[in-house]
Amino acid sequence: MKRWGILALVVVALVLVIGGIKAWSVYSMIQGFKAQGVPKETVSTYKASYQQWRPTLDAVGSLRAVQGADLSPELAGIVDEIGFKSGDDVKAGAVLVKLRAADDVARLDALRASADLAQTVYERDKSQLAAHAISQAALDTSDANLKTAKAQLAEQQALVAKKIIRAPFSGHLGIRAVDPGQYVAPGTKLVTLQQLDPIYVDFTLPQQQLAQIAVGQKVSVHNDSYADTQFAGEITAIDPKVDPDTRNVSVQATLKNPQHRLLPGMYADVQIEVGEPQRYLTLPQTAITFNPYGETVFVVTTAARLKAEADEKAKQAGEKPDDDKSSDSGAPEAAGDQLVSKQVLVTVGPTRGDQIAVLKGVQEGDEVVTSGQIKLKNGSAIEINNDVQPLNDADPKPTEE
Repeated sequence: MKRWGILALVVVALVLVIGGIKAWSVYSMIQGFKAQGVPKETVSTYKASYQQWRPTLDAVGSLRAVQGADLSPELAGIVDEIGFKSGDDVKAGAVLVKLRAADDVARLDALRASADLAQTVYERDKSQLAAHAISQAALDTSDANLKTAKAQLAEQQALVAKKIIRAPFSGHLGIRAVDPGQYVAPGTKLVTLQQLDPIYVDFTLPQQQLAQIAVGQKVSVHNDSYADTQFAGEITAIDPKVDPDTRNVSVQATLKNPQHRLLPGMYADVQIEVGEPQRYLTLPQTAITFNPYGETVFVVTTAARLKAEADEKAKQAGEKPDDDKSSDSGAPEAAGDQLVSKQVLVTVGPTRGDQIAVLKGVQEGDEVVTSGQIKLKNGSAIEINNDVQPLNDADPKPTEE
């Protein structure tokens, strides 16, 4: 019996020792957490600042040559001569292609001879009529024969002229699509001819914006082929009819293109300046959190200031200030000089690139969280790391990695 009592005492002692060790471990852990202080969330920030924004209308358009055509023959034939090289600049009237026309030229010579003979006969009959040697009817026949011969000659001359394809206007030639000796049917493309300077950009705008544009208004055009270049121009025509299906109006602007960098068929981003520049308080768009109840941002403040604001708000509401030193999660409250987050409702305005205007809720110089806010709540302790910043470009360009 005494042996069992001793064994029980040993077991109890072991339990107490093990429990004590575990208790000491938990106590040490708690003290370690207390020593570490409030857990901090790492965020990036941006100071709200004012910028001048000029209101613009944005559209996407297509470039089109002032004059452009795919040249082709009216008549079938075999290509005899080619008078240009691919990519040449040519003047209006320059001979580009000659089709084989030996048979037509021979017939033209025959008809010219017939016309000359008819002219001689008519002149002779006219003299004989004056001498009363022939009748008026004979002269009328000679006159009719002369007119017929001239008409046939003119017809053949037009036919021969159609075998020579000339540039209808000055411009820049494309790539040659035919070779000497090749048979071409009517309408076969020989080469494209485009007048590139100036060049048109065609685009559409909603009818609600029609009152903001006028002929002569300045436009700025950007194309991703020339990422760092803005091409200036002005509106030259506004369609007098609104499309009843889309309620959009077609607009045409003219751009200078002396270096021929802009080509017909390219797309273009068009900006039209409207109104006077306006001063906006701006933030990167990533700083805004959009919620069903409104837009919010997290502003950087200190724990002491946040508590003072909460106490003042409670005082104004007739409530007793909250002296509880713990957060909603049960962790100890941050020290007074610790940076914390404060959630603020804001009213946002227009956007420009990666930026957004804040009309209400934020003051100039306020430090606003731009990334990492998904981890935050009101009063969260934070640590700022601005080594990597979100995009904040007023005119972002596509990049290739």
